[in-house]
Amino acid sequence: MPIYRSALLRFTPEGTAIYEEDGLLATEADAQGTQRVLGAGSWSALSGQYAGQEVTHWPGRIIAPGFVDLHIHYPQTDVIGSPADGLLPWLENYTFPHESRFSDSAYAAEVARFFVDELLRNGVTSAVTFCTSHPGSVEALMHEAQSRHMRMIAGKVLQDRHSPDGVRDATEQSLIDTETLIQRWHGKDRLGYAITPRFAPTSTDAQLRGAGELAAKYPDVWIQSHVAENHDEIRWARELFPASRSYLSIYDDFGLMRERALYAHCIHFDDADRALMRERRTAAAVCPTSNLFLSSGYFDFAKADEAGFSYGLASDVGGGTSFSPFHTMLAAYYVGREGHAKQGQSLSPQALWWQHTAGAARAAGLDGIVGNLQPGCEADFVVLNPQATPLLARRTAQARDLDELLFAMIVLGDDRLIERTQLA
Repeated sequence: MPIYRSALLRFTPEGTAIYEEDGLLATEADAQGTQRVLGAGSWSALSGQYAGQEVTHWPGRIIAPGFVDLHIHYPQTDVIGSPADGLLPWLENYTFPHESRFSDSAYAAEVARFFVDELLRNGVTSAVTFCTSHPGSVEALMHEAQSRHMRMIAGKVLQDRHSPDGVRDATEQSLIDTETLIQRWHGKDRLGYAITPRFAPTSTDAQLRGAGELAAKYPDVWIQSHVAENHDEIRWARELFPASRSYLSIYDDFGLMRERALYAHCIHFDDADRALMRERRTAAAVCPTSNLFLSSGYFDFAKADEAGFSYGLASDVGGGTSFSPFHTMLAAYYVGREGHAKQGQSLSPQALWWQHTAGAARAAGLDGIVGNLQPGCEADFVVLNPQATPLLARRTAQARDLDELLFAMIVLGDDRLIERTQLA
């Protein structure tokens, strides 16, 4: 029974941070061998329950929930930082040519190893991930995540039109491959499968219809795609699906909006779109570094909250510019503050942190499983060193309260702040 002593950060179900300057975290393996939180709270209140147990003590450090990344592309690891005029040229010039290389299983496996290493180095312990249209890309990532005992949700991309040779798949075979991968990987250890149309314009009606049928047949799998990222993409989608009320409605018309469905971006919504998200219990993966990099627009946090639909933060590597949750949280703060295209607001440090941990887990249908350190949760956590750099040490030493401490780490933090990543 591992017992840890350190400062401890966790969250209430409402998203308020609970911080113990001298905290205790106790974990215990369940029947499947996954470490789960047995006890969490102040050292003075709980230590007597574990008298005589060996304690790992990390003075000057903070134990916090592992981060949850709601939307990332593992095949785009080597595309990060590529210049482009916008989303569609970026896909054409960088993403599609690179993804074609994943027909090589050895190459897919090498990238999968590096990708998982990079997630863990940055404190990301759970991710919802796009693979490529090649089934072998899913196999490579699932094998790698399984070997680390990591919670990973991933899926083979579906794209049977408007895609170049090398990444375009065949409609019927793509659906057969998807079902085979669901049966092989979904629910195995800590792995989950996501039915993954790249985005509506690159799938035929037949492929989207088949994806919706699989979603109905396997209601506990995830669904992931992109929607309403930029105006050119929206115009294209509306031209291809003129019978649908909006871009978002295309997915609903094919049975692809429900609980455990995650749509990246969700920027250019109207009130009816937001109401549909709430009604279908579908969640948004907000990708601020990607949206700023590609000049796609600004997610409207205030209107999302007003409409009452779920969302969480995501890196969207390689359109996103960093694996680091600290960079993502800081970019989300910038996006929230923007007040010309929408109402500006200052997102609190606790809200930002929650949106990348317990809030993201809730959006993904994993509330109470990952993203928090309450009893019963899987014990994925990070050990933070608030003195990791001279400037960070100077600033955190002057923090007068929890919000100042969290915000200093958001603004000044990167992978150096993550001293240790522990998987359950």
